[in-house]
Order: sequence, then C-alpha cells, then structure tokens
Amino acid sequence: MARAVTRRFESTAGDVSTVLSGIDIDIAAGDYLALTGPSGSGKTTLLSCLSGLDQPSSGSVRIGEDDLATLDDRALAHLRRTTLGFVFQHTDLLDELTVLDNILLPAVRRRGRVSAETLEHTAQLMDRLGIGDLGARAAHEISGGQRQRVGICRALVNRPPILIADEPTGALHREATEDVLDLFDDLNASGTTIIVVTHDPMVSGRARSRRHLIDGRMVDPPVPSLLTTPMTSSNRGE
Repeated sequence: MARAVTRRFESTAGDVSTVLSGIDIDIAAGDYLALTGPSGSGKTTLLSCLSGLDQPSSGSVRIGEDDLATLDDRALAHLRRTTLGFVFQHTDLLDELTVLDNILLPAVRRRGRVSAETLEHTAQLMDRLGIGDLGARAAHEISGGQRQRVGICRALVNRPPILIADEPTGALHREATEDVLDLFDDLNASGTTIIVVTHDPMVSGRARSRRHLIDGRMVDPPVPSLLTTPMTSSNRGE
C-alpha cells in the first residue's frame, strides 16, 4: 500500500525534478498488477519505492504490517530477502560463477546452504524456462535472453510471496515471453503477488489489474480509440 508517495531528485546544480507526485495505490495479496506508461513516466521509480530499494521524498509505503520508513537498512534487507523476489530490466550475474550457482545465490544467502528441495525446485524452474541444459555453463557464455531467464529463476528460487519485475520480458523472443508469462500465471494462481512494469501489451494483458502513469501521476489506463480501431460496417454507421 502506498499513500501520497512523492519522489524528488535534486541535481548538483540545485535543480529539483519531481518524478512521482502524490501516488496512492493499494495492492492486495495475490494481485497481479501491471504498471504501464511511457518511458520517463516514473514506473521504475515507483517500483523501487514500493519494494524498499528507494525511499520516497514524502508519503508512506507499507508491505504487510511494515511501514518501510521505520525500518533500518538491516531490517529492509531482511524484508527483501525473505519476502520479495526481484527481476531487473538488466540482469546482473556474477560471470565467474556458473548459471546454476548464480541462481542459487539467494538461497545460500538466506539459509547458508542449498537443500535438495531447493535444487529440485531450481531444476524445474530452469526446465520451464528453457535453460535446463545451461546449469554448468559460465554466466559470460550465455546470451542476453538466457541471462534474463537466469535472473527470473534467481528471483524465484526462494519462493517469495511477492515478485517485483521490471520489464521482465524485454530481452526475450515471443516464445520465451510466453513461457515466462505462463509461469507468472501459475505463480499468481498459487498465491504469489506480482507487480510488473512493462511496455508490452502482451505482458500487461495477462495481469489482473493495471495502473497507468504519465509524468509521475497515476491516471486511468488507456482504452482503444476509434481513431486506431479498424473501421467496420458497424462502426461506420452503415
């Protein structure tokens, strides 16, 4: 839940720009929300504020019973590690590690070890996303689209109750995008809350709810216009 979230940035010259302006948003447990809007509208900044990666200049954000503004860095890190899974627009992997070791990093950091159940879960995720044969490959040896799928597996390895995704399919071809969206559908059906930033109508069309940003403000999602709808005999009035 976010209330009156505003985010301002000040340049070294002292100029202030407002990226988010008074955002109110409720996200129920189990929702599947798509945040849409043109580039520069504030989508990624809002996602960062909702997940505790950034702090709003004013306003409040809550995850469950936790007001993020009251948590110190250690508590925020614990919340993100135990509650959130992150898929970033540009997936950062440790190139000196194998694909499998990159995926398992969050499990190691959370528990200090990797259980047989986690290994089985990871293998299923990798197979589901078409990278099941890449586990032993070095991260620097795989393509950009494969790296993105590795990042998605890494975000899901701890079975987080909330998945935060910023353009998760931007580097993927259509078939791989459909595989990812099918997985997201299944996760959401099993209770995972999903918040995704996207420009892709194919992605936003799978979501249960949509919110649209323009110039840092929440507006109603756009609807198809008659100006862009193919003319038929019925809408010509014939």
